[in-house]
Amino acid sequence: MKVIAINGSPRTGGNTEVMLKKVLKPLEAAGWNTEQYKIGGNLVRGCMACFKCFEMKNKQCVINDDKINEALEKIYDADAIILGSPTYFADVSTEMKALLDRSGMVSIANGGLLKGKIGAAVVAVRRGGGTNVFDTINHMFLMSSMIVPGSIYWNLGVGLEKEDVLKDDEAMRNMTHLGQTIAWLGKALASNPDAFPEPPVGCVDASP
Repeated sequence: MKVIAINGSPRTGGNTEVMLKKVLKPLEAAGWNTEQYKIGGNLVRGCMACFKCFEMKNKQCVINDDKINEALEKIYDADAIILGSPTYFADVSTEMKALLDRSGMVSIANGGLLKGKIGAAVVAVRRGGGTNVFDTINHMFLMSSMIVPGSIYWNLGVGLEKEDVLKDDEAMRNMTHLGQTIAWLGKALASNPDAFPEPPVGCVDASP
């Protein structure tokens, strides 16, 4: 099985990256094909509501920035998607917001590309506002018919400087448990691939 962890932080080696690596370790141990992909720090645009994806139906966004479209390919090919973001003024980074809007829209335009996939949010926070980042990511997951696993707490890690989050023992336990839960859930879904219900007609394939 495949899992893609997408880093919405512009900071290389930062707390978001550390947490994503921690989540992936149990999945690697379980034999999953794992990858971490960084969109943070790249020039990406938000959704323009042009609805060209509904016309083209090619699983891509018409906006010509390779980073997001490359991320879309990885997302739609994966069994599980982990999205990580730092907390910027109590919400996701600009790059992560662009990915959420565009991946969600392209999914709807192509008949629900995200339905039945596992989705998890991972958030780095200095002090406050992290639960709103967590909610922002999960809102897109939940309205896309994805499966969002729980863990031992909100998937938040506290830290400011690079690798500060390693001092947050509870967060590190949470990341390990989250990875284990995703691996368990993926195995359960793979054993019964037809169990996921089809949504009612018109819910995911309606034109704008």
